[in-house]
Amino acid sequence: MSAVIRKIVTVIEEVHQEMGKTISPPTRRAAAVAVIENPFAGRYVEDLSPLIAIGEELGEMLAKRAVAALGIEGPAAHSYGKAAAVGSDGELEHAAAILHPKMGAPVRKVLGKGAALIPSSKKRGGVGCTLDIPLGHKDAAFVRSHFDGMEVQINDAPRAGEIMVALAVTDSGRPLPRVGGLAVAEIKGDDGLR
Repeated sequence: MSAVIRKIVTVIEEVHQEMGKTISPPTRRAAAVAVIENPFAGRYVEDLSPLIAIGEELGEMLAKRAVAALGIEGPAAHSYGKAAAVGSDGELEHAAAILHPKMGAPVRKVLGKGAALIPSSKKRGGVGCTLDIPLGHKDAAFVRSHFDGMEVQINDAPRAGEIMVALAVTDSGRPLPRVGGLAVAEIKGDDGLR
């Protein structure tokens, strides 16, 4: 089963100033969001494997769109995160089926690596609900400068029988990071932690 996509929205955010200080180069993040039909809206279904396959399909597509929006090659990405919101006729397990079993592998392929877990969130919401996409460094979870998040909203989604699926990618960490932790230059990228 392929995703039945109603719309795709891509959002780019650049921070040029923070607390009166110039950020040069600006920190940038992009989120690609697909609004899809929920094939299981309004009913309990034991086998969610079609949604798992949709997650794999969307992982590659959304990663390519987010990286292209930043104008970088996949391996140049620093952080990533994913999120989904089911409409009122869906259940959280529908979002989990898309986000967890198979979405990560195609994202990592587009980005050229990704030793760390992809942070994620899921929720049920109505039209216009916000998605808070958690972000973490793609190769080392202990890089505190990259603990972040990106908020996205689509004014007409998710409808009751839809799912919003988002992937965010950055080309840097937070602006003006100064809370310690592993530095980007110290990343080994072997275990997903350091």
